[in-house]
Amino acid sequence: MHMKQRISTSLIALGALCAMNSALASDKDLPPVIKALQSQGFSDVREFPAGAGLRGFAGVAAQEPLAVYVTPDGNGIVGTRLSPDGKRVDEQRITDLVAKPMGDAMFAKLDASAWVLDGKANAPRIVYTFSDPNCPYCHKFWDAARPWVDAGKVQLRHVLVGVIKADSSTKAAAILGARDKTAALLENEKKFASGGIKPAASVSTDIRAKLDANQMLMTELGFRGTPGIVFRDEQGLAQRLGGMPQGDAMKAVMGDK
Repeated sequence: MHMKQRISTSLIALGALCAMNSALASDKDLPPVIKALQSQGFSDVREFPAGAGLRGFAGVAAQEPLAVYVTPDGNGIVGTRLSPDGKRVDEQRITDLVAKPMGDAMFAKLDASAWVLDGKANAPRIVYTFSDPNCPYCHKFWDAARPWVDAGKVQLRHVLVGVIKADSSTKAAAILGARDKTAALLENEKKFASGGIKPAASVSTDIRAKLDANQMLMTELGFRGTPGIVFRDEQGLAQRLGGMPQGDAMKAVMGDK
């Protein structure tokens, strides 16, 4: 299931430099416009100093950091504030206040999900990918990643879902239920052209729960299809990409060969 490719940036900052100057805003102190935005999904709201005549609020909307500036008349302005020379004034502050904890929570959930290792467990670069056993673009990504994986530079962690075909769940169950899950995953990829791994006769309650949790996590992170790729770039910032990486995006995901 291919999706339009998009790399989502600025999910994680290098450090919480401004955290000591801000805290989660108390509901009683929030302007009505911020409360209204909260009812529409604006979460993890923190106030930060924005200068005379403005109140600045950082938060998360649709898995992205967001800044809202409230004017003296109570109206809210959503977007980026620029300095006289055209530079973004609060970009680092917004990233530090909300993006780092958001990204850390995202990776914690991925770490705890039902994933299958592809590569060496001590490979320094970790790339998560939501994968369906029947997804041709997941297979293309697996194949394109071989130089990095075989060199021991990258470990892929396949968060398996069963969403494409009727037997996607039973193929995923065959992999997750195998004694050697990595070998079962590789069997599916190596036999992909001829149908992949033999589906399991049934899906156990335990594996069904894992697949359902993986699919919920995929949706929570904003992916509507597979592959859905999550990684850290060269600066340590978390990034998301939907679909098979194209052109320079493959190097961005995998790093140098």
